[in-house]
Amino acid sequence: MKEGFRQSMAWLHTWSGLVTGWVLFFVFVTGTAGYFDDEITRWMQPEQPLRQAPAPADNGRLAGLALDQLEQLAPGAAYWRIVLPHQSSNPRAWRDFAVEWETLPEPGQVRGRRGQQGLDPQTGAHREPVATRDTGGGRQLYRMHYALHYIDRQLAYYLVGVCTMLMLVAIVTGVITHKKIFKDFFTFRPGKGQRSWLDAHNVVSVMALPFFLMITYSGLLLFATTYMPAGVAALYGTGPEAVTQFFDELRGREAAAPVSRPRASVPAMIARAEASWGEGQVASVVVRQIRGGEPRVEVHRVLGGQVRFYDGEILRFHAGGGEPLPLDAPASPSVKTNETFRALHEGLFADTTLRWLYFIAGLLGCGMIGTGLVLWTTKRRQRQAHTFGFRLVEALNVATIAGLPAGVAAYFWANRLLPVDFADRAAWEVNCLFLIWGEALIYAYFRDTRKAWTELLWLAAGAYALLPLLNALTTDKHLVATLAAGDWVLAGFDLTVLALGGIFAWAAIKVGRRTRQRRAGAAATGTGRSLAAEAL
Repeated sequence: MKEGFRQSMAWLHTWSGLVTGWVLFFVFVTGTAGYFDDEITRWMQPEQPLRQAPAPADNGRLAGLALDQLEQLAPGAAYWRIVLPHQSSNPRAWRDFAVEWETLPEPGQVRGRRGQQGLDPQTGAHREPVATRDTGGGRQLYRMHYALHYIDRQLAYYLVGVCTMLMLVAIVTGVITHKKIFKDFFTFRPGKGQRSWLDAHNVVSVMALPFFLMITYSGLLLFATTYMPAGVAALYGTGPEAVTQFFDELRGREAAAPVSRPRASVPAMIARAEASWGEGQVASVVVRQIRGGEPRVEVHRVLGGQVRFYDGEILRFHAGGGEPLPLDAPASPSVKTNETFRALHEGLFADTTLRWLYFIAGLLGCGMIGTGLVLWTTKRRQRQAHTFGFRLVEALNVATIAGLPAGVAAYFWANRLLPVDFADRAAWEVNCLFLIWGEALIYAYFRDTRKAWTELLWLAAGAYALLPLLNALTTDKHLVATLAAGDWVLAGFDLTVLALGGIFAWAAIKVGRRTRQRRAGAAATGTGRSLAAEAL
């Protein structure tokens, strides 16, 4: 009975992994890149200046300059926000001095119009943003890991949701199937064909197993109201207005009254916050008034350093007298749970070291999916090598595991090679990614499998390894300049793609060497049997 149950779980593990594997590989590749989406965006906007150490700022003085501008730019708005210079975690970048606002909604509208304006920290005058090329940046890669591309967004949510659920099934059934999974974690037998692929699959799967469970389960929770809308519909009804009402209540958004300049001293409020949190810990100041309530000023602390990332610290003051005001009631346990899983999934709370661990775990996820897909073809090659279904699966494996990374590299190449004034430039960056991926699929289907693996891996290796050279030829933000300036965001991108190029080159060398060895062995025995998958 026990063995029968385990065998049934093995069947479920195999097929739930196979039918979703190529979509999940795409989700993991783009999602892993998303942990450095802001850094990628900055590299894809080379017009941005090199980062320099920020000068000390008097936040109280800046608040006064900002209020002067807000009175002119957005009188009677729904809220004012003063963004003070700080290192932000969302987006992960240095935030310069700026003001933001939202107007009161027009009749029949739910939201008002939002605006923002950068300010000079010395004079408070308008500071025009640096003109940058049109690009999707890292955000485009991040969005594609849950919204895909070219298809309806709602359909994409459901498609990714189904694949994520099946991945969770595959993970759980994989643990059940491999009764010696932790013992097998320390076992790797190279050069053994199918056995080697199973060992590799076990090693990368167990190495980050808690991460895989967390990332799949939390990904489903993030879209719980999309996948299970009945609860919201039963209480709020259906339609856009009902959904808006639900999220307004969830996020504590209330009808606003027009704001005006606080009579109390905002610099004094900032000083009080800095005395409590430390200098440089004030991220922004928000002036708002709930309809029927008292005008208030909220001083927000820099986000980060705690798992419940979105539940940042706030000090609230009366805008008229300056006395402290109580905060809202704590969130319910269900909201806290949802926010915790959301923060764990997105990793916005993580410092640089932890984000690199997220990135490495994401790469291990790609390895887990990739080794599982190759293992499927390795086990069935002798029986099904000449069937259409097998050839299609094999071509999809080659195109996705080797061709998709080359497509992502093409996305970066397009950013540098497309003319800056090219129409629909950002869209064509993404088109280049999918064109390379699609061409890799066609190539892999008609090309000899062992040659397709080697050649596409070399393509990916060259595409990544040559990116720093392309960057040096097309911009002045080359690796030598960024290292000299201590700009580790830009330098880190170039160094990372060099490392990726090295990894793909190593894989191409290994595949080519194993292929030659297998072919020599087959020729010596006279079998002539194709062993491309075992050669990987």
